[in-house]
Amino acid sequence: MKDLQAKRHSVEDQNRIGQDFSVVICTYTEKRWEQMHAAINSARAQSMPAKEVIVVVDHNPSLYARLSVALSGVRVVESSGAPGLSGAKNTGVALARGEIVAFLDDDAIAEPDWLRSFSDSFVDPHVIGVGGLVLPRWETQRPRWFPAEYDWVVGCNDSRMPPFRAQVRNLMGGNMSLRREAFDLAGEFRNGIGRTVGKRPLGCEDTEFCIRLSHQAPTTLLLFESRAVIRHLVPAARCRFSYFTSRCFGEGLSKAVVVSIVGSRDGLSAERDYTTRILPRGIVRNIIDLLHGDLWGLARTGAIVTGLAVTVAGYIAGSLRKSEFKTPGPNRVTGRAGRVSQRTDRRKPSRARALVSSLTGTRMASADHSTLSQPEPDDRSR
Repeated sequence: MKDLQAKRHSVEDQNRIGQDFSVVICTYTEKRWEQMHAAINSARAQSMPAKEVIVVVDHNPSLYARLSVALSGVRVVESSGAPGLSGAKNTGVALARGEIVAFLDDDAIAEPDWLRSFSDSFVDPHVIGVGGLVLPRWETQRPRWFPAEYDWVVGCNDSRMPPFRAQVRNLMGGNMSLRREAFDLAGEFRNGIGRTVGKRPLGCEDTEFCIRLSHQAPTTLLLFESRAVIRHLVPAARCRFSYFTSRCFGEGLSKAVVVSIVGSRDGLSAERDYTTRILPRGIVRNIIDLLHGDLWGLARTGAIVTGLAVTVAGYIAGSLRKSEFKTPGPNRVTGRAGRVSQRTDRRKPSRARALVSSLTGTRMASADHSTLSQPEPDDRSR
């Protein structure tokens, strides 16, 4: 059986010529030492090996020195960008030598076929980015009051995501892959809305980047691939209701900043579907659970309503305080990624949607893969 699987993978890999991956893992604190090693090991143990694994240390000299000694077979570098997740990602992109750059959270573990599953979608030349499924890995257990519609609060995909390949507006930053030319077209991740230490963080740098990329290359595709799975650690500290509400408020702030940059049509397109279809469906399901004797159904219903109200409050607060959250425009990526892409066919009209739908079985999903934003004061909760 193993021989047959190996032979099948060998044949499939012949169709992936030119698809070499650079895996970028951004980290910033020694507190995640064990989780970080687990993430790196999972990236190195892929059934389709990466060209390289790059660990970017975000302005923490002691952590950089410690990792440089402890790790072999990976590139450990210091972030040369602005402090925060956007600057660290931009550093990784600039140094990456692979044609596709894959991002993995430093507290997540990738399944063995993670890169292979990404690669399947990149066979189609019109696909410029692919995101995967992020499942929670609870340190204790899932709180019974915690609604599945809010798994994004702990950095995971919520109940919106389909069990198949689908087109999406944006990818989730901790589990996504992009062709190098995406950065040639759209520039860097924007500083100012990624996570930083020491002030209220604003996430959604991946959301803004993907929307900007779609504007620059409107005929390209961003896909969600449900088989590209990572398991994201959810520590006990993130299971508190206070954490839930603070994350919701921060998400509202982040969306206000994104909307100020890209406009409400694109910035809130997935959120409209979420609030008018997904959340009401969750309320109905949990009320049914309550009627069947599950008293926690009432708590989950209350959490859905509270989460929406707090997120809206954050959005209003962010809209009223836009001047406090001014962000610099994105730069072009320097280094190897700084060259202008020669594959200009991506920007010409094409039959990309029909092609992907017919060849890969891709469906449409009005899903938002945003990385959410409001952690506790001393934790960027990437």
